[in-house]
Amino acid sequence: MAALHSKVYNRAANAEICAMQNVTSLELARDCDAVQIPHGAPVSLPKGTPVDITQTLGGTFTVHAHGGLYRIAGKDADALGLEPPAEEKKAAASTVDVDEKQIWEILRSCYDPEIPVNIVDLGLVYDLAIDKLPTGSSRVNVKMTLTAPGCGMGGVIAGDAQQKILTLDGVEEANVEVVWDPPWHQSMISEQGRRVLGLE
Repeated sequence: MAALHSKVYNRAANAEICAMQNVTSLELARDCDAVQIPHGAPVSLPKGTPVDITQTLGGTFTVHAHGGLYRIAGKDADALGLEPPAEEKKAAASTVDVDEKQIWEILRSCYDPEIPVNIVDLGLVYDLAIDKLPTGSSRVNVKMTLTAPGCGMGGVIAGDAQQKILTLDGVEEANVEVVWDPPWHQSMISEQGRRVLGLE
C-alpha cells in the first residue's frame, strides 16, 4: 500500500508541475497561520519567510517553505500578497430542498493539498446522505477516506468539506466522517482524476 500511495503522490507532483506555468516565489508579508503537510499540525510561518506557491485549488494555497509543505487558508491570502477568494454568503437556514447534485459539486471544490485532484474524483467520498430536520432544513452526512491511513490532514480536509457544505441553502447541519473501510485504492480514482494525474 505504501508503494501505491507513493506512486499516486509522485504522479500528483508531476501533474501539478505540468499544470502550473510557473511556481510563484515570494516572501510572506506578515506572520501567517498554516497547517504542516502531511502531519496536520498547526504552525505559524513568520513574516519574511520565503515561500513557493505550488498549488492554489479549492480556495486554499499549498506552499513550500523550510523544506516542507504547508497549507494556507484562503482567508490568509493577504500574507501571500493575494486577494482572498470570494466568501460564500449563506442566507439564514431555510426550508429549501437540498439537491444532492449541489453537494457533489461543492465537494468537487475540496482538495488534498498535495494532490491536484478534488476529493470526489480521487474516490475519497464513499457515502452521502441527506436527512430532513424538524426545522424543515437538512442535515448532510458524508463518509470519506484518505489516500493513506497515517495522513494527518484528514481533519483539515474533512473540516473544509463540512464548511463548504454548510454554505449551501437549506443545509443546517453537516457531518463529515473519515472512515477507513474499505481501504482506498488507486482504482477508485475517476477517469477525469486519472487524466489529471497522468495515470491513463
